[in-house]
Amino acid sequence: MSLLKVSNLVSYIGLFTILHGVDMEIKQGEAVAILGRNGAGKTTFLRSVMGLVKTRSGSMVFDGNPLVGKPPHKVSRMGIGYCPEDYGVFDHLTIEENLNLAVHKKNAATAERMDYILDLFPDLKKAHKRNAHTLSGGQRQMLSVGRSLVNDPKIILIDEPSKGLAPVVIEKMALALKEISKKSTILLVEQNFHMATIVTDRYYIIDEGRTVHTGMMKDLENDKELQQQHLGL
Repeated sequence: MSLLKVSNLVSYIGLFTILHGVDMEIKQGEAVAILGRNGAGKTTFLRSVMGLVKTRSGSMVFDGNPLVGKPPHKVSRMGIGYCPEDYGVFDHLTIEENLNLAVHKKNAATAERMDYILDLFPDLKKAHKRNAHTLSGGQRQMLSVGRSLVNDPKIILIDEPSKGLAPVVIEKMALALKEISKKSTILLVEQNFHMATIVTDRYYIIDEGRTVHTGMMKDLENDKELQQQHLGL
């Protein structure tokens, strides 16, 4: 069943058109990577889904409902979690306060998810009362991912979770995201090809604002020519 379907999406920032025709279909339960060179339009695509970037034409349908024109807070309440490239955490709030601030509805299920998040990221459990500005980059990324989970989203959009992190932290984050993918649908923008192969099973490649290729990650791992052509690997 299609959870998110995007057809011929054209989006712009200011006077500049960034996406020139993106097509994508994500099914419930999948973990899918969006790959491409820097500046290809990957982040703009996620921001378009969230209603943070203006859409000129095309369609986006999530769980049977149109997304185009909806403001970010309504997109979030439809069941889309979002981890932006720059973490998006509140520096002068504690980990606990950052997590609580994201909650739509406090109930027993939310409390269980909070426990799940802290078990998933032991670093956050240890530093629960610390302000976010005192955390390392890896811990801030954990907090960003954890915050996206508190409302049990139907899909999580994650933008460059490996950016600026040490290799050992990247490995920990990849394993955590793989664990999350057992319960949640994931759409992952990632430059670290190794991380993408651990977390996701399928991929789309965006080049110059257009979808140019899609397939299974296991096949892309063995296709050095395609990696070089579109990813520069």
